[in-house]
Amino acid sequence: MSSLTPAQQQRLHKLGIQREFDLILHLPLRYEDETHLYPIADAPMGSPVLVEGEVLSCEVNYKPRKQLNARVKDASGSLVVRLMNFYPSQVQQLAVGKRVRLYGDLRHGYFGTEMVHPKVRVGGEVSLQEALSPIYPTTAGLSQAQLATWIGKALANTPMPDTLSDAILAPLQLPDFASSVRLLHAPTPDTPKILLTARTHPAWQRLKFDELLAQQLSLRLARAVRREKTAPKINPDGRLGAQLIANLPFDLTAAQKRVLLEITQDLAQAHPMQRLLQGDVGAGKTIVAAVAACHAIEAGFQVAMLAPTEILAEQHFQKLSAWLTPLGVNVVWLTGSLKAKAKREAIAAASDGSAQLLVGTHAIFQASVAFQNLGLAIVDEQHRFGVQQRLALREKGQSPHQLMMSATPIPRTLAMSFYADLDVSVIDELPPGRTPIITKLISDARRDEVIERIAAKVLEGRQVYWVCPLIEESETLQLQTAVDTHAQLSEELEGIAVGLLHGKMKPEEKAATMAAFSRNEIQVLIATTVIEVGVDVPNASLMVIEHAERMGLSQLHQLRGRVGRGAHASLCILLYTTPLSETAKARLKVIFEHTDGFEIARQDLHIRGPGDMAGIKQSGVPMLRFADLETDADLLELARDSAETILQHHVNLAQPHLDRWLPGREALLKV
Repeated sequence: MSSLTPAQQQRLHKLGIQREFDLILHLPLRYEDETHLYPIADAPMGSPVLVEGEVLSCEVNYKPRKQLNARVKDASGSLVVRLMNFYPSQVQQLAVGKRVRLYGDLRHGYFGTEMVHPKVRVGGEVSLQEALSPIYPTTAGLSQAQLATWIGKALANTPMPDTLSDAILAPLQLPDFASSVRLLHAPTPDTPKILLTARTHPAWQRLKFDELLAQQLSLRLARAVRREKTAPKINPDGRLGAQLIANLPFDLTAAQKRVLLEITQDLAQAHPMQRLLQGDVGAGKTIVAAVAACHAIEAGFQVAMLAPTEILAEQHFQKLSAWLTPLGVNVVWLTGSLKAKAKREAIAAASDGSAQLLVGTHAIFQASVAFQNLGLAIVDEQHRFGVQQRLALREKGQSPHQLMMSATPIPRTLAMSFYADLDVSVIDELPPGRTPIITKLISDARRDEVIERIAAKVLEGRQVYWVCPLIEESETLQLQTAVDTHAQLSEELEGIAVGLLHGKMKPEEKAATMAAFSRNEIQVLIATTVIEVGVDVPNASLMVIEHAERMGLSQLHQLRGRVGRGAHASLCILLYTTPLSETAKARLKVIFEHTDGFEIARQDLHIRGPGDMAGIKQSGVPMLRFADLETDADLLELARDSAETILQHHVNLAQPHLDRWLPGREALLKV
């Protein structure tokens, strides 16, 4: 790597290649087979083949568009070569009388068999390849030839001892590391191509297993490091929490009680709790968090509760204030939009300890915010916060306990891999009285019918959400805006109060609008996706989501969960605009057919991939390059068990394996 220019190194860094060994782990996307030469007449159609012949003719045509056409012939037949974009050097390559070797897809053309934009080499200069030719992921300014040369040198010069012992490998029946890597960079012609393409060849299985094992080891070691830290033991009598539960107008479900017991046991430990509380939309996570906060407050500690958006944080503040203020708990609100005086007072209350529960947004991360005795941090929608933010929160206290909440259910394979360092609690039942939500897919062409349905709902005394993805015009996306929709529906729904809510409104305006909607002074609320989480209006029984094809499954499921919170039958209408992409069709089909959040999350994992779905890209957890959580679940199970075995009986193997796959892992241990 040191022999490369700074520009070349920078391009390699874009590919995640920082060191010599990263070149070895830079595996091909696909392969080209230049090991077998076909006679033109016998070469199969529709798949890449290598043929050779003499150029009979070559000319540049200008109609119907500029292109280079050449005819190449061997003893068995001939074909036409067509190049739509070409350089003078390619015209020279295909000069009449030259013998050329062509690699590309054969197809039926207007003038017979043809190849469009094949790879062209002058025949006789290049011998047949002995192995399949790798095609690597690359970036602008890096050619395949350069990458292949550097990777070849790395393979020749870098020792590749196995990081795993026979005791670990033997039961797995996987090949050794070095031979697996060499085969994947240069497969022999008899290697089953279908196994290479599907990445199910034993060599691929070995590499994917090693990657998953590194992730499992890293997360388990991170968890062990955290458990060595000391945290305040929170073990009060529980009277404050019991009083809160007694004051509620509803009973906790069995799932809520089970999860509360798990959290209470964690808080009583001398090491920091790292628990992820997950539950579907409306499962009752907030009250569980409130009872946990009561335990910490009763024991004399402060609690911080964070939410990613101001509207969600404000919803939490209002709900927690209503529950806890009557019990004598001082609940304080802190957000970036507060006026200077109010902000100073909130920061002072956190510093002197009088703020027993501080609720807010990213503003809590500010350096000026200090706690007298922070014992518990509660983070809602935790995947929206990055590593540095969660680290900053930990440093606000002496390793406070952390309770992270998510309404995006996590599929089992995702929990086993990316969340393996956390304890996970699941609220797997909804409170009684929640009505099922019917979902309908309706084309935007039938918009007038939807507006008629809204008017009918309002006449029944119900309320309606209308969700728009954007708040101002975008020429590129061409989405109708909340502002325009508000104006249109205000005109069409004469005599019905239509409100508007979006992220650019002032906090007091948003609060006033939500309060008016909660009191049924506004019957139809036009909103952006700021209402995705936290809004709770039981009388709202109809939701219309515009341009649903543009949204992810998790977001659609979250939005849909804003209705169905009362005793009335609820309906969610997904308005879509044609034509639909295949991905959009897949998403809409899933949300139409399923209401179970875990099944939706599983399908979301399949459609979007783990990093995008779970916010892992910003979480500090290493992304997977080779393994696929859905198709490689069996390897994930093996990696999980092997990591446990290594850390218990062969701990000396862990560090060399991590050094190979995750250099610089120390950063993960802080999170």
